[in-house]
Amino acid sequence: MPIAEGRPVPADIDETLELLADGDYVADRSLGTSLFLALELGRPLFLEGEAGVGKTEVAKVLAATLGRRLIRLQCYEGLDVSSAVYEWNYARQMIEIRIAEAADDADREGLAADVFTPPFLIRRPLLEALEPHEEGPPVLLVDELDRTDEPFEAFLLEILSDFQVTIPEIGTVRAERPPVVVITSNRTREVHDALKRRCIYQWIDYPDAARELEILRVRLPGASERLSRQVVGFVQALRQRDLYKVPGVAESLDWTRALVALDRVALDPETVDDTLGVLLKYRDDLDRVRGEAAADTLREVERELAAAGS
Repeated sequence: MPIAEGRPVPADIDETLELLADGDYVADRSLGTSLFLALELGRPLFLEGEAGVGKTEVAKVLAATLGRRLIRLQCYEGLDVSSAVYEWNYARQMIEIRIAEAADDADREGLAADVFTPPFLIRRPLLEALEPHEEGPPVLLVDELDRTDEPFEAFLLEILSDFQVTIPEIGTVRAERPPVVVITSNRTREVHDALKRRCIYQWIDYPDAARELEILRVRLPGASERLSRQVVGFVQALRQRDLYKVPGVAESLDWTRALVALDRVALDPETVDDTLGVLLKYRDDLDRVRGEAAADTLREVERELAAAGS
């Protein structure tokens, strides 16, 4: 079994689920299976799903529980090699050149070679992930890959194929032990099949009511049981409505934290109206839910909880 310096890599699916649980991540067996296979086979884990369902958290928990360093590449439109892999520290190079000129150093060729060496290199996330680390191979999180353009996606494909990158002035940097790679996508565009084929794919959906309630219990044990059940029921009801952006698990947790901070042990229509901005992030969605609609939803949640004996 492969061994990490901080903690052994899980030997089976059950140990993988325990690993996630130790980081307060409530996962279903499907996710546990995909993560175990990614670790066992040395393949990137590609997580796709709506925003706020816990994709990024998988990488954070994995790094924390394995005792590895987390290296995060936050993707955005226009991301290029200089921001993702490396660039030269031009300011430091210029200072070195000025110092050499002031000292009347005539060896210009030697100077040119000296300033294109590792001390003048600014390492970005992808290059950092390929280099050795005392605690073992890091967890590389490539977050929201769908926000980048296709040329960068193709470049990333090349790195993930061989876990190496070539720096013309220095040569090829190759990972002695490949990093654990987690890639996330909110599916704002389709990621190319060529990249997906090299990954273990997992779709993360919104949790059902039982699992979402367990998430709240684990992550926010200070919230009252009644409040947690009401929050889950209310959020689950909103996900059935025609909203521009339905709330994810991240919003459920944020809303519960806000309610606990307000010393609420249960929901009431006024509190819902006052705190909806924690749960919903678009004005049109707020207008559709606030007021009588929110009160009706809360009453329906109360009826369902009463019928279930909660």
